[in-house]
Amino acid sequence: MPDNVIRLDALVYSVAEVAELLNLALGGTYALVRSGDIPARKLGGRWVIPKQVFHDWLEDVTVEPDPEPGPLLPGQDGLF
Repeated sequence: MPDNVIRLDALVYSVAEVAELLNLALGGTYALVRSGDIPARKLGGRWVIPKQVFHDWLEDVTVEPDPEPGPLLPGQDGLF
């Protein structure tokens, strides 16, 4: 391969690779890509996620913590 050729896989992730990186199901990752929640581009009929854009996006993502549970109501013992 000539020195001036850059391999596409060096610049982008596939949806499957992003799913693995984020520990998400593949179908859910495709849904996030299609909705625009994960930045991606369609290239030749295939979704790709530019690596630099993905890592920049990942640094900016904020995760909402689970809310603290409210107090138990009378008659609730908290056991299931």
